[in-house]
Amino acid sequence: MKNQIRYFLTIILALFSFQSFALDDIQSDSEETSVNIMVININQAESHDFLSLKGVGVKKAQAIVTYRQTNGPFATIDDLLKVQGIGKHVIAENKNRLKI
Repeated sequence: MKNQIRYFLTIILALFSFQSFALDDIQSDSEETSVNIMVININQAESHDFLSLKGVGVKKAQAIVTYRQTNGPFATIDDLLKVQGIGKHVIAENKNRLKI
């Protein structure tokens, strides 16, 4: 009987310890994710930099760079609306990641 109680207590202790480690890993992952957000200067970025934005693929990224090379630097983030294929939704989704 004593062996069964020890076995049972050992299993419970192991489960609580595992849960604690799992919660620590989840918190560490979320902290790392929030730190790794890249802000893009739309007047200096290259086409591959724009690929990290939501809703921007290869063609849109190249269109942004081509527009900037042809028309000069952007005055505001909303000037991206002048680029064919870039709409309000793309800007809204990425507003916190864009700068001049």
